[in-house]
Amino acid sequence: MMLELAIQNASTAPGLPAYGQFRRWAEAALAGRRANTELSIRLVDEAEAAALNRRFRDRHGATNVLSFPCDPLPGVTDSDLLGDLAICAPLVVREAREQGKPVEAHWAHLVVHGVLHLLGYDHSDTAEATEMEGLERRILLGLGFPAPYADT
Repeated sequence: MMLELAIQNASTAPGLPAYGQFRRWAEAALAGRRANTELSIRLVDEAEAAALNRRFRDRHGATNVLSFPCDPLPGVTDSDLLGDLAICAPLVVREAREQGKPVEAHWAHLVVHGVLHLLGYDHSDTAEATEMEGLERRILLGLGFPAPYADT
C-alpha cells in the first residue's frame, strides 16, 4: 500500500500523537480496501471544529471528527485523492477522559472512524452502523487497542 499522508496542526493542544501514529492508524483502516491513497488530517481546536460543523453539517458546536471525501473533477476517473479529516484535538482528549479510555486509543479510533467514512462507510441506519462498528472493532483490536464501544 502507498499512503501519502499530510498532517496539518492548527491546534494548540499539547501531547498530540506523532506522525507515525497517524500513519499507522490510517494504514490499518485502508488495508485491503484501497491500495494508493492521498489523505490529509487537520488537527483543529474547538472554534475551528465548530465553524466547520456549522458550515458543512449545519450543526452547532464542535464535533470530534469530520470527514470530507474528495469529489474528483469531471472526467477524472483515476485519482488517489481520498479526502480530508478534521479532528478536534481538545475534544478527543476530553472525550477520552470522560469515557475512561486511554487518549491514544481514542485518537486511533477517530482516525479509523474518519478514514472509514472517507471510504464510504456510514452509520446512518442500523445495518450500516453494525457493519462500520464491526470494522472499527476489528481494526482497533488488530492495532492492540480495546474495542471502542462500551457494549463489547
